[in-house]
Amino acid sequence: MHLFRFTTLAAMMLASGLATAEVRIEGPVEYGVFATQYKDFQPGERVLTQSNQTIEHTDTVPAKLGTKFGLRYKLEGKVADDTPLTLLYLTPGVTTPDGKRHDKFVVEQKLVPGAPQDVMAYEFTEAHEVVAGEWQFMVFQGDRLLAQKRFTVR
Repeated sequence: MHLFRFTTLAAMMLASGLATAEVRIEGPVEYGVFATQYKDFQPGERVLTQSNQTIEHTDTVPAKLGTKFGLRYKLEGKVADDTPLTLLYLTPGVTTPDGKRHDKFVVEQKLVPGAPQDVMAYEFTEAHEVVAGEWQFMVFQGDRLLAQKRFTVR
């Protein structure tokens, strides 16, 4: 009897459009420091890069302006207007100029079905962001953890 109720409920959700597709990681997750030829970064400066930027495979991140680090991965099953990704950045404590401490940053990212790769990265563009210690990156869709990685900034 319970199986019938569950099956009926699932069928009703599918018919009403309430059920959503679940994305999944396809293939390996690249992680590390994104390579750049630019060397003399100034506060507030960002360098535009291409999606195929080389990633130096490492868990250790240099604590200096201009360093960009994170994950690059391929998602399968993306559907426009589906549940977006939540990118959770756990920090060792970034204190902004207003004196507020941030132990986490949360970014919601819409799914882009045509994008061949997805990226979760952080770039040190201001001196107050360069904080040594453990940084953890987590990618969720709803309450499902899709990928995670810890980095040591030093």
